[in-house]
Amino acid sequence: MAAKAKHRRPKSNPLARRLVAVGTGSAALALPLVAATTAEAAPVAHHATAESARATTAAHKDTPETYSVVAGDSLFKIARAHSLSGGWQKLYRDNRQAIGDDPSLIQPGLTLTLGAKAEKSKSTDAQGAASTTADKSAQSTASTSAAPASAKTYSDNLDGWIRESLDVMAAKGIPGTYDGIHRNIMRESSGNPQAINNYDSNAAAGTPSKGLLQVIAPTFQAYHVAGTSMDIYDPVANITAACNYAAAMYGSIDNVNGPY
Repeated sequence: MAAKAKHRRPKSNPLARRLVAVGTGSAALALPLVAATTAEAAPVAHHATAESARATTAAHKDTPETYSVVAGDSLFKIARAHSLSGGWQKLYRDNRQAIGDDPSLIQPGLTLTLGAKAEKSKSTDAQGAASTTADKSAQSTASTSAAPASAKTYSDNLDGWIRESLDVMAAKGIPGTYDGIHRNIMRESSGNPQAINNYDSNAAAGTPSKGLLQVIAPTFQAYHVAGTSMDIYDPVANITAACNYAAAMYGSIDNVNGPY
């Protein structure tokens, strides 16, 4: 029986037991406060991180792409390769300051902005926000009376190319009708602006017929119409030059019903 006494748990001092209880109680009270603080802080940090990620994604999405011109490029080829809305005309308008007045003169190495959007400057918006109601009314009236008519736009397809060419022809006094142009285009190229004839006598002589209305380079250069691209594959430039040639040779593209 004496051996069993060795395994008995010694009695602790009552004062020590009270100190342990108090210490344990304090810890129990302190821990929930720390945990609550941590739990509250975590969602805030997560929210801020998510907002930052969304802001970065939005900023990247709104940033327009750029393209560096290489030898052999034209605005038409670049617009088609990147499926740009508005075609080469929109691409030219967005980059006119960099290109200059002639859309056919794009040099290798020139950086173009693809899909740029015209935006009002922040200073203009701030001034507009600060204007009084009377000032805004006066500015609106002045803008309405002074604003020029918006530039005409054309679809980037065969219909749009023909209509744009007809407007250029009308301004230059070149005869021709939509039906006459369309009929000859379908016979010559089936509406493919990149068409090229590599097997006829012109091709054998080293000057193949190219583009929608299948004109050779010397004819295109001789009858090129100012204000259109110098690229023979450019649809509007090709149509307009061919119609100018047909007017000189046959009186009008409408009088052409076969190879010319």
